[in-house]
Amino acid sequence: MKEQDLAGLLRDIFATEKVAVLATSAEGQPYGSLVAFAATGDLEQLLFATDRSTRKYVNLLNDPRVSLVIDNRREMKSGLSNALAVGAVGKAEELKGSDQEGMTEIYVSRHPYLADFVRSHEVAFFTVRVEYYVVSSFAQGVRLEMPLR
Repeated sequence: MKEQDLAGLLRDIFATEKVAVLATSAEGQPYGSLVAFAATGDLEQLLFATDRSTRKYVNLLNDPRVSLVIDNRREMKSGLSNALAVGAVGKAEELKGSDQEGMTEIYVSRHPYLADFVRSHEVAFFTVRVEYYVVSSFAQGVRLEMPLR
């Protein structure tokens, strides 16, 4: 599959799916949690917000390396054999000030019901700068390096 086709596939999945599993780590142990996410148009960044009182927030402060998994299994009426999963690997960075403003608009346009949440002082807003994606099905996987060419 060509990179343009993979990029289109990512955009299609990201257009229909709104939740990802975020994997962080602490003291050598993995930790998974659900997050509402949004992607930038160039697919180079994934965005999410979390309350500063959460374990994932503390984990992110100690180790910014993350993975997010997004899949389209709920769209597959014919079974999981046709489902696709997207793994995004990168580093999370908390955005503040002017860096946060434009990204918040992208996020809120995708999740308008979270507008008050994401703008709260108790909430941290993160971008994940994606290093690569892995798109996989039960049968195969393809790695897509960033940035897209």
